Amino acid sequence: MDLNSIFTNQRTGNNPHTKVSRTDFQRDFDRIIFSSAFRRLQNKTQVFPLPGSVFVHNRLTHSLEVSSVGRSLGSVIGEFIHDNFINDLNEDSKNFYLHNLGNVIAAACLCHDIGNPAFGHSGEDAIASYFDRNESDLKSKFNEKEWADLINFEGNANAIRVLAQQQQGKDAGGIQLTFATLASIAKYPCEAIAKTKGIIHRKKFGFFQDEKDIFLEIAKGTSMIQENENPYIFKRHPFVWLVEAADDICYNIIDMEDAHRLGIVSTADCKNLFFELVKSETNDINRVEQKLNSISNENEQISYLRAKVINALINKSVELYKSNFNTILEGNLDKGLLDIYKSENKTLQDIESFSIEKIYNHKAVVEIENAGYNVMYELLDHFIPSILKSADERKSYDKKALKLLPKQFFYEEGTDYQKVLGVIDFVSGMTDNFATDLYRKIKGIDIGMTM
Repeated sequence: MDLNSIFTNQRTGNNPHTKVSRTDFQRDFDRIIFSSAFRRLQNKTQVFPLPGSVFVHNRLTHSLEVSSVGRSLGSVIGEFIHDNFINDLNEDSKNFYLHNLGNVIAAACLCHDIGNPAFGHSGEDAIASYFDRNESDLKSKFNEKEWADLINFEGNANAIRVLAQQQQGKDAGGIQLTFATLASIAKYPCEAIAKTKGIIHRKKFGFFQDEKDIFLEIAKGTSMIQENENPYIFKRHPFVWLVEAADDICYNIIDMEDAHRLGIVSTADCKNLFFELVKSETNDINRVEQKLNSISNENEQISYLRAKVINALINKSVELYKSNFNTILEGNLDKGLLDIYKSENKTLQDIESFSIEKIYNHKAVVEIENAGYNVMYELLDHFIPSILKSADERKSYDKKALKLLPKQFFYEEGTDYQKVLGVIDFVSGMTDNFATDLYRKIKGIDIGMTM
């Protein structure tokens, strides 16, 4: 893979290049920050239901922290590529790797979860299972590839749609990011019909049929390696591994810190797991221990160790990216960087096992997942049967339902697939609170005028 051709400042929407004080990749970051889709992440569940007075992470704060880690990873790897492959790079590439790869990875990390619906993964499950559970009524309305999109609904694919599609009445190209940033979030660069367990780049899928042409432009513009044409399958872009590593670093560690703040995990358990991980990756554990003993506040002790753990995992990810660089360029690495490290570090394995047992299966988490599943399922069931009827078939209740659908999501002249995607756009973009409030209103649980 040619290091000079895997990035580009070409954007969705085909807007002409303009000269401004910021680089194109810095502009990507700013566009995401100011987008409404990004702002809505502040009220979308990360793991724990938002508990009010006790601060825990939501999708927005998680994304900001992932972006911070991603910028560090991108900057270090950019210097590595510049210094070790300088004879292979043209002048634009030298400047890009030395000064802008960190900006691309930071922007990609910022929007990596932007396609995730409310209520975490249970929201994704609700959307997918709605179609699966109503297969007898719905499947005949879609072709094979469209149906695969719907029964396998995926936040990663939805991110490309949120960022790049043209909604009704809005500008072409979505928020018009560079192809380099969009390629960096494509963890599963294949069609839904090609989804295959056990293959890292096909574990899920990366774009809906409605965005296939856009994705093919992104793939071509960033020289992604094509593995198959029908269905389309590409190998991962080299930058994806850095975005994935930043995400893995944060959620593996931050979820534990949140659980500690909520009293789900004891200080002793959290401290021991973090300390052991730092110990396995530092030559100066005595200094860490002295600093830790000088802090009396338990939350601050955990925060200090969390920072040390994240730094250790960044350094390890950089080391693994460098040692596997050629395999990554060829698209042949078969494990994420943190998964490689996990296989050789028992403490990271222990943190994962502990999190599954004590955090992800905690009653509060399971309750919000169940509630979220039901809310999202019922919202889809309120709109989809009505949107799929022709205008002259709609009864009064169908028309009333569709009046709640904002115009930008109402693809009346589109295919059944496009009409349904419009409803999914509306429902998946909701915050937890908005989805819950609308559910309560249409079910008659809350009745009264609110603005």
